[in-house]
Amino acid sequence: MSISAMSADASPASSEAIAKATVNAFFDAYRTRDVERMVELCSDGADFRYVPFEVWARQRVLHGDGKVGTVGKAIWTALIDAFPDLTNAVTTVRADGQGNVAAEVVIGGTQAKDFGVIACTGGHYDLPHLFLFHVNDEGLIDDLVAYWDNVHWKSQLGWLEVD
Repeated sequence: MSISAMSADASPASSEAIAKATVNAFFDAYRTRDVERMVELCSDGADFRYVPFEVWARQRVLHGDGKVGTVGKAIWTALIDAFPDLTNAVTTVRADGQGNVAAEVVIGGTQAKDFGVIACTGGHYDLPHLFLFHVNDEGLIDDLVAYWDNVHWKSQLGWLEVD
Protein backbone atom coordinates (compact mmCIF):
# COMPACT_ATOMS: atom_id res chain seq x y z
CA MET A 1 0.00 0.00 0.00
CA SER A 2 1.36 3.43 -0.91
CA ILE A 3 1.77 6.19 1.65
CA SER A 4 -0.86 8.32 -0.10
CA ALA A 5 -3.35 5.42 -0.10
CA MET A 6 -2.75 4.95 3.63
CA SER A 7 -3.69 8.59 4.26
CA ALA A 8 -7.26 8.31 2.91
CA ASP A 9 -8.87 7.35 6.24
CA ALA A 10 -6.32 8.76 8.66
CA SER A 11 -7.21 8.61 12.35
CA PRO A 12 -4.72 10.16 14.80
CA ALA A 13 -3.05 6.75 15.29
CA SER A 14 -2.89 6.07 11.57
CA SER A 15 -1.76 9.66 10.91
CA GLU A 16 1.19 8.93 13.17
CA ALA A 17 1.95 5.72 11.25
CA ILE A 18 1.67 7.53 7.90
CA ALA A 19 3.98 10.31 9.05
CA LYS A 20 6.56 7.78 10.30
CA ALA A 21 6.31 5.76 7.08
CA THR A 22 6.87 8.89 4.97
CA VAL A 23 9.92 9.93 6.97
CA ASN A 24 11.37 6.40 6.90
CA ALA A 25 10.82 6.28 3.12
CA PHE A 26 12.62 9.63 2.85
CA PHE A 27 15.68 8.26 4.65
CA ASP A 28 15.53 5.03 2.63
CA ALA A 29 15.71 7.17 -0.53
CA TYR A 30 18.53 9.26 0.97
CA ARG A 31 20.44 6.08 1.85
CA THR A 32 20.24 4.93 -1.79
CA ARG A 33 21.11 8.49 -2.93
CA ASP A 34 17.81 8.82 -4.81
CA VAL A 35 17.31 12.60 -4.69
CA GLU A 36 14.32 12.49 -7.06
CA ARG A 37 12.48 10.12 -4.69
CA MET A 38 13.37 12.32 -1.73
CA VAL A 39 11.77 15.28 -3.51
CA GLU A 40 8.72 13.18 -4.55
CA LEU A 41 8.05 12.46 -0.87
CA CYS A 42 7.64 16.22 -0.31
CA SER A 43 4.82 18.55 -1.30
CA ASP A 44 5.47 20.97 -4.17
CA GLY A 45 6.05 23.97 -1.91
CA ALA A 46 7.70 22.14 0.99
CA ASP A 47 9.83 24.38 3.20
CA PHE A 48 13.47 23.43 3.76
CA ARG A 49 15.93 24.59 6.42
CA TYR A 50 19.34 23.13 7.20
CA VAL A 51 19.93 25.51 10.10
CA PRO A 52 23.76 25.28 10.44
CA PHE A 53 24.38 25.11 6.68
CA GLU A 54 26.19 27.94 4.96
CA VAL A 55 28.59 28.13 2.04
CA TRP A 56 30.71 31.19 1.52
CA ALA A 57 31.02 32.34 -2.07
CA ARG A 58 32.31 35.52 -3.62
CA GLN A 59 30.46 38.47 -2.11
CA ARG A 60 27.70 36.31 -0.62
CA VAL A 61 26.86 33.56 1.82
CA LEU A 62 24.44 30.81 0.80
CA HIS A 63 22.27 29.47 3.59
CA GLY A 64 20.34 26.21 3.69
CA ASP A 65 16.98 27.97 3.75
CA GLY A 66 14.31 27.82 1.07
CA LYS A 67 12.22 25.15 -0.64
CA VAL A 68 12.88 21.43 -0.98
CA GLY A 69 12.60 21.53 -4.79
CA THR A 70 15.28 24.18 -5.16
CA VAL A 71 17.59 24.58 -2.15
CA GLY A 72 17.10 21.12 -0.65
CA LYS A 73 17.54 19.27 -3.92
CA ALA A 74 20.68 21.27 -4.76
CA ILE A 75 22.26 20.62 -1.35
CA TRP A 76 21.45 16.89 -1.41
CA THR A 77 22.81 16.56 -4.95
CA ALA A 78 26.03 18.40 -4.04
CA LEU A 79 26.50 16.34 -0.85
CA ILE A 80 26.05 13.07 -2.74
CA ASP A 81 28.46 14.26 -5.43
CA ALA A 82 31.13 15.16 -2.84
CA PHE A 83 30.44 12.11 -0.65
CA PRO A 84 29.48 9.33 -3.10
CA ASP A 85 29.17 6.75 -0.33
CA LEU A 86 26.92 9.02 1.77
CA THR A 87 24.66 6.97 3.98
CA ASN A 88 22.43 7.30 7.02
CA ALA A 89 21.33 5.22 9.97
CA VAL A 90 17.99 6.15 11.50
CA THR A 91 18.34 5.90 15.27
CA THR A 92 14.91 7.10 16.41
CA VAL A 93 11.69 8.28 14.79
CA ARG A 94 8.88 9.77 16.90
CA ALA A 95 5.61 11.14 15.55
CA ASP A 96 2.35 12.55 16.83
CA GLY A 97 -1.14 12.51 15.36
CA GLN A 98 -0.74 15.99 13.83
CA GLY A 99 1.99 15.00 11.35
CA ASN A 100 4.95 16.23 13.39
CA VAL A 101 7.94 13.89 13.26
CA ALA A 102 11.34 14.05 14.97
CA ALA A 103 14.11 11.78 13.72
CA GLU A 104 17.60 11.22 15.06
CA VAL A 105 19.79 10.10 12.17
CA VAL A 106 23.53 9.49 11.91
CA ILE A 107 24.77 10.60 8.50
CA GLY A 108 28.23 9.72 7.25
CA GLY A 109 30.41 9.43 4.23
CA THR A 110 33.89 9.72 2.79
CA GLN A 111 34.74 12.91 0.94
CA ALA A 112 35.75 12.40 -2.70
CA LYS A 113 35.46 16.02 -3.94
CA ASP A 114 35.62 19.53 -2.52
CA PHE A 115 32.39 20.62 -0.86
CA GLY A 116 32.04 24.38 -0.57
CA VAL A 117 35.05 25.64 1.38
CA ILE A 118 35.90 22.14 2.62
CA ALA A 119 38.76 20.91 0.44
CA CYS A 120 38.83 17.19 -0.19
CA THR A 121 41.32 15.33 1.97
CA GLY A 122 39.53 11.99 1.69
CA GLY A 123 38.23 12.39 5.23
CA HIS A 124 35.29 10.45 6.62
CA TYR A 125 32.57 11.67 8.95
CA ASP A 126 29.76 10.17 11.02
CA LEU A 127 27.56 12.78 12.62
CA PRO A 128 24.26 12.70 14.50
CA HIS A 129 21.55 14.95 13.04
CA LEU A 130 18.16 15.99 14.38
CA PHE A 131 15.47 16.27 11.70
CA LEU A 132 12.07 17.82 12.34
CA PHE A 133 9.38 17.17 9.73
CA HIS A 134 5.76 17.96 9.19
CA VAL A 135 3.81 15.47 7.07
CA ASN A 136 0.53 16.77 5.61
CA ASP A 137 -2.82 14.97 5.22
CA GLU A 138 -1.73 13.63 1.82
CA GLY A 139 1.23 11.85 3.45
CA LEU A 140 3.80 14.27 1.99
CA ILE A 141 6.49 16.21 3.83
CA ASP A 142 5.65 19.92 3.77
CA ASP A 143 8.32 21.13 6.20
CA LEU A 144 11.84 19.84 6.87
CA VAL A 145 14.32 21.30 9.36
CA ALA A 146 17.68 19.79 10.32
CA TYR A 147 20.30 20.52 12.96
CA TRP A 148 23.81 19.13 13.50
CA ASP A 149 27.15 20.15 15.00
CA ASN A 150 28.78 21.91 12.05
CA VAL A 151 32.12 22.41 13.82
CA HIS A 152 32.38 18.68 14.60
CA TRP A 153 31.44 17.82 11.00
CA LYS A 154 34.12 20.08 9.53
CA SER A 155 36.76 18.96 12.03
CA GLN A 156 36.12 15.30 11.15
CA LEU A 157 36.87 16.26 7.55
CA GLY A 158 40.08 18.06 8.54
CA TRP A 159 38.80 21.59 7.92
CA LEU A 160 39.50 24.03 10.72
CA GLU A 161 38.36 27.60 10.23
CA VAL A 162 40.67 30.32 11.45
CA ASP A 163 39.57 33.96 11.51
